[in-house]
Amino acid sequence: MLYLPTLISIVEVLIVTVPVLLTVAYVTVAERKTMASMQRRLGPNIVGYYGLLQAFADALKLLLKEYVSPTQANLVLFFLGPIITLIFSLLGYMVVPYGPGLALNDFNLGILYMLAVSSLSTYGILLAGWSANSKYAFLGSLRSTAQLISYELILSSAILLVVMLTGSLNLTVNIEAQRVIWFIIPLFPVFIIFFIGSIAETNRAPFDLAEAESELVSGFMTEHAAVIFFFFFLAEYASIVLICILTSILFLGGYLYDYIPLFSLMEYIDIEYYMNNLHNESIFSDPLIEGLLYGLTLGVKSCVMIFIFIWARASFPRIRFDQLMSFCWTILLPIVIAFVILVPCILYTFEIIPTNIILL
Repeated sequence: MLYLPTLISIVEVLIVTVPVLLTVAYVTVAERKTMASMQRRLGPNIVGYYGLLQAFADALKLLLKEYVSPTQANLVLFFLGPIITLIFSLLGYMVVPYGPGLALNDFNLGILYMLAVSSLSTYGILLAGWSANSKYAFLGSLRSTAQLISYELILSSAILLVVMLTGSLNLTVNIEAQRVIWFIIPLFPVFIIFFIGSIAETNRAPFDLAEAESELVSGFMTEHAAVIFFFFFLAEYASIVLICILTSILFLGGYLYDYIPLFSLMEYIDIEYYMNNLHNESIFSDPLIEGLLYGLTLGVKSCVMIFIFIWARASFPRIRFDQLMSFCWTILLPIVIAFVILVPCILYTFEIIPTNIILL
C-alpha cells in the first residue's frame, strides 16, 4: 500500500494525457477537412469512415519509418530537442481546470506556471535547430526563438490585464470571476491582441515564419524525420489546443455553462426557478452530469477557438519575418502597454480593484 499514492498519480496523469493526445490527433484531421472545405477540395476521406482514422495512419507511418540522422549533427541534443518541446507542451495541461476542483494541480500560481512552461519549450526548438548543423534548421530555430520570446511579452501583458480584474493567478478563480460577465466583453480589444499573439506564439500561419517552406524548407524540423519529427508535430498541435483552452478560460468563461440552459434546455427547465436559484444551487444536482457538462462546455469553447485558428490559416497569406517583428514591437506592444495603464486607472476610478483577503 506504500505505492498507492504513486499509482493514483500515474492514473490521474494518464486520464488527462491520453485524451489530450487523442484530441491532438483529431485536431490534425479537423484542420485538413476544414481547410479542404474552405478551398473546395475533399481532404482525407479514404482511411476510416470519412477519413477519421487518417491521424492514426499518419502516426503509424511516422513511427515505422527508418530514421536517418545527419552525420555532422550533435546527436544527443538533436534527439533531446523534440523531447523537451513535447514534454513542456504537455506539462501545461496539469493546471487546466476542467470543472470546479477538476484539475491535476489547482495551485495559486497556475497562470505563472503556464507561462513558464510555454516559454521553456523554446529551448527544445533552439537545441534542435542548432544541433542539426544545417543552415536551414539553424535559421528556422533563430526565427522561432525570436518570435516566441517577442510574442510571449504580448501574451503575458494581456494576461496581466485579466489578472487585474480578478486579483488572482489561479485559473479557477479567474473562471469563477466570470459568472457575471465573460471578460471578452469588457476586454474585447485585449482578446483580439491575445489571439494574434497566440497565433504567432504557436508558429501558425500566417505567422509560421520559422517553418516557411518557400524559404527554409521546413525550418527547425528540416533534418528531423520519423519518430522525433512526430514529437515536433505532436508538440505543435498540443500547444495549439492548450492556448485555445487558455483563451477560453481567460476570456470565454472556461467551464461555466450558466447561459446554455436558457436557450438549449428551455422546455425542460423552469426558467423562473433557474433565474431565482442561479447562484444558490445547480440545476444539475448529479455531480457526474454536472462534471460532464463542465468539461463539455470547456471543450466546445476550445473547439470554437481551434476552428478560428484553422480559419485564420486558410484565409491570410504569410507575411515577411521583418514585418512580423515590426508588427509586434511597434504596433501590438504599445497598444498593450496603453491598456496596462488604462485598465488600472478605470478600476481605481470606480473603486473596483479586486482584493484577496485571507481570514486567519
